[in-house]
Amino acid sequence: MSTSLFVQMTDLKRLLNQINPFSSRHETSDNHSEEEEYKLPNMASLVIMLSMNLLLQVSFFIVVSSSNKYAEYLGGNATFSGIVIGIPTAFAGLSLIPLTKYDKGMYKMPLHVSCCFAILGHVAYALAFRVNFLYLILIGRCLNGVAFSMFMYCKRYCTDPRIVGTRRRTTLASWLVIGQGMGMSLGPFLGGVLYNIGFSNSIFNGYTSPGWIMAGIYVGFWVLVTQYFEDIPQPPTVMELQPASNSNAPPIISLELKGGHAEVSPNYASAPTTRPPSPVDESFRAQLSLITRSQWGVITCMCWFAMLCFFILGSWEANLPVFGAAAENFHWSPFAAGNFIALGGITSFPFLLFNLLAARRTQDRKLLAFGTILGLTGLVIFLSILRTGKVNYGSLFACWWTVALGFNLATTVTLSLLSKQLPPEWNSRTSMAIQYSNYTGRVTGAIWGGSGVSVGMLNFVGLEIAMVGIGAVLFTTLWRDLKTKTG
Repeated sequence: MSTSLFVQMTDLKRLLNQINPFSSRHETSDNHSEEEEYKLPNMASLVIMLSMNLLLQVSFFIVVSSSNKYAEYLGGNATFSGIVIGIPTAFAGLSLIPLTKYDKGMYKMPLHVSCCFAILGHVAYALAFRVNFLYLILIGRCLNGVAFSMFMYCKRYCTDPRIVGTRRRTTLASWLVIGQGMGMSLGPFLGGVLYNIGFSNSIFNGYTSPGWIMAGIYVGFWVLVTQYFEDIPQPPTVMELQPASNSNAPPIISLELKGGHAEVSPNYASAPTTRPPSPVDESFRAQLSLITRSQWGVITCMCWFAMLCFFILGSWEANLPVFGAAAENFHWSPFAAGNFIALGGITSFPFLLFNLLAARRTQDRKLLAFGTILGLTGLVIFLSILRTGKVNYGSLFACWWTVALGFNLATTVTLSLLSKQLPPEWNSRTSMAIQYSNYTGRVTGAIWGGSGVSVGMLNFVGLEIAMVGIGAVLFTTLWRDLKTKTG
């Protein structure tokens, strides 16, 4: 009986397949859709991009612990050291304009440019001591800024719909945040250690050794990029060949690459006297008109948080060495300041690893809310201990730890959330918007941090709490619109 029923069911399924030939196609389509959501890029190339992000983070932070003393030695002040820390991001934003114009959506050219300018920038920063020229450290950091344009490409690579599925983007963004946390710890620590060792030499010493060492590392890394990085294959192109003569009805020959074969199709139309509107421009206008009001709200919210997180992180990293040196119960050296900053990053690192696992199962909006609340807690505690005058090593460290962990966690989702809500064609534009917001936060935050003691530490923290309040209003208002797929 059971055998007969099985045979009948098999025949019925075969009959249904004959009636509906699209059923198997739906299964294939579902499998393909699932594969698309979980796809990843070439592993060697992905490792290079993640490693590049780490190196850039170390480059950015390695001068934090000693830049104040270096600037003072060459005739500058604490505010100038804040500019030295933050100015690279301004030049990174400027350099993105020509880079994105000529990168053709690829990544190898920006990688080469980044390695080249990182080497030049670190060498110039190191030579400033020998030539005794204050502004050479600023010039070196500006050259580093061109290299820091690669931050945008690292983010874009990890959300590029051509190579990364929807459910992999927050996970890869978490890896970028891990590199961010490692750079925030390793950079100041190495800078402080190298300053403490000293190397009493006019060329290689406590101020210049970070520049020389990082330049050497980039030389070796550039070789690896040349050997192992595989760029995204360029899509087939369409070329139009037209004779130079202006005879009536000239043939226009279209050469199109299809499946690896060239197909030539003549079109005997008259040559147009005016060039029609660009299809790219028309497509962009059409896409722009489809963006809803709630999506514009989400874009604004994510850009605000991208700026806010890096403003607060950058201001604390620039302020801690200055505040620690000025405080009566601290009197920190660059070595002590570097250790303190690094300790906050190292102790938060296990939680960033946990975030890598949590990102696969937690909605982006919840990660954003948790990180923001945690960071805000650190700011409020710091404000309270400043008012009571009970600032000691332990209380300051607790504040720095919560601020560093909270706002690092919040940076995980800013781009990945947008990439899941907007069309794939918008990935380059959203990457630029988020990165410019990051750069704005970094440069203004570093300057604000360097000026924190002079403007008053209560004002320093009060402004940051007010900015978080604006962000809280945004994401509570848009809470329903921030929902996306996990992973």
